[in-house]
Order: sequence, then structure tokens, then C-alpha cells
Amino acid sequence: MKGKIMKGISGFYYVNVVESGIYECKAKGIFRKDKIKPLVGDDVEIEVLSEEKKIGNIIKIFPRHSELVRPAVANVDQALVIFAAREPSPNFSLLDRFLVIMEKQEIPVIICFNKKDLCEKEELKQMKKIYEDCGYQVILTSAMEKKGMEELKTLLRGKTTTVAGPSGVGKSSLTNLLQKDVVMETGEISKKLGRGRHTTRHSQIIAIEENTWIYDTPGFTSFYVENIEKEELRYYFREFAAYEGTCRFQGCTHTHEPGCKVKEALAEGRISQERYSSYLELYRELSEKRKY
Repeated sequence: MKGKIMKGISGFYYVNVVESGIYECKAKGIFRKDKIKPLVGDDVEIEVLSEEKKIGNIIKIFPRHSELVRPAVANVDQALVIFAAREPSPNFSLLDRFLVIMEKQEIPVIICFNKKDLCEKEELKQMKKIYEDCGYQVILTSAMEKKGMEELKTLLRGKTTTVAGPSGVGKSSLTNLLQKDVVMETGEISKKLGRGRHTTRHSQIIAIEENTWIYDTPGFTSFYVENIEKEELRYYFREFAAYEGTCRFQGCTHTHEPGCKVKEALAEGRISQERYSSYLELYRELSEKRKY
């Protein structure tokens, strides 16, 4: 039987098989031997051990079209990263780290600034401009006032989206609003998964409407950029692309070299100081990492 992993808790995987329901499964030992770990979102084949108790084993993981390390999910089409416009104020360094990871893995990102009702219009406009100028899609929402929800649903429709962001930004409130009118069989899924008990510690899939899914993932307060060399970091800041190869020195790192076109663009206001500061912080971090 073929199904999709909806949630994983302590070595148990909850697999949804269309028209059959949710099966609580363990992964066969061969996956550990091959150092493969099933992920939420994986399409899998299971063998049923008990139809009555709805338990089984995962015997095959089908090829993934995408895979994220953090959050650890598979087969996503895009990412929705949510930060609060206020309370707490957005940590742009943390946001930029997330964007770098998504750029490296070629996952499209929608940036959502929630709690727009708490922020001045001019500040919202500036916040939005920083990331739209880099080529990102930015949406402003208010879960409290239920504003921006239709635009958000339109961006999610027909896709599988991983939802990520720090704790306290209204991620759960937005997720609950999105699934308010769910027409799919989520009642059975919720009952089997014990929804509510593990929402902040484990990733899980939620059906929004037909062919539209979101991966609800734990909040993060830090984000370490791994498996990236400092020399390649510049490729993951979209706004640098226009200046690649135009600097005085080949392989310019855009940090200290004279004749750097990125630094010229920064001085002229064509690149945001916030983004460039994030770049320097990450570049220094990656430089230090290589010493150990």
C-alpha cells in the first residue's frame, strides 16, 4: 500500500493511505543500515501488520523531489517563513539565514510579516521593500484581524508548503485560520495523531484544501548555516547576482576588496544595509568555522 508520512514521533511514523486511513508504522531496519531516515512528507510503501489496529511497517521510501534538513521534511514545493512585524520585532539576521538555506536548496520562499496591525505603515513598507527588492514575494498579514488571509491562501493553493518561523510570531494562529474550512478527512488524521499534544515539537502535514498542504514545523530561535563554504555564500544573496563578475578582482568576496561593485551598490542605496550586515555576519561565522 502506498501512502504519505503525515507525522513522525519517537520512531513511529503516521502514514496516510487514501481511502484506508492512518497507519502507525515503524521503519524497517534496512533504512538504518543504509543511513536513510524517513521524513514527514515522504511517499512510502507500507506492509500492513494489523488492519484492525491500523499498524504496519514502512518497507520503501520513494524518491524525493526535495529535502530539507531544518525543518526536516521532504517533497515541498515552497517555504512560507513567518516573522512578526512587532512583538517580537523581526530578527533580520535569523530571516536571512533561513533564506540562505532555502536558496542553497533551490526552494522558493514566501516571506510573511504577521501582526501588521501593531506596526506603522511606513515601517511595514520599508520592511517589505528590503525583501521585494531582492526578488522575494512578501505578504503582510494580521492573524488577530484576519487580514491578508485570502492573498496567503492564493499563494499556497495547489502546492505543498513548509511553514517555518520563530516562536511567538503568530505561526499557529495563521495555521489555524488557514485550515478553518478544511474539507478533507482531517478529523481522522487528528484523532490518530493526537493533534495538539505535539504541535510545537514535531513537524506534521495539514490539509488546507484539495491538493493544498502545509507542513507545520516547530518554531526556531536560532539557525546555523551548515555545509556552505564562505566563498559560495555570495551566491545565496540574490541581490548580489547583478554584480557578479563586475568587481575589480575575480572571486571578490564583497567584504574588504577595493573596486567591489556590491559595496558601491551598498553605498548608493541599491543594496540594503540590513541584508549586507547579515552577509558580513554569516561570512565571518563561516570563516571562523573553518579554523576548527
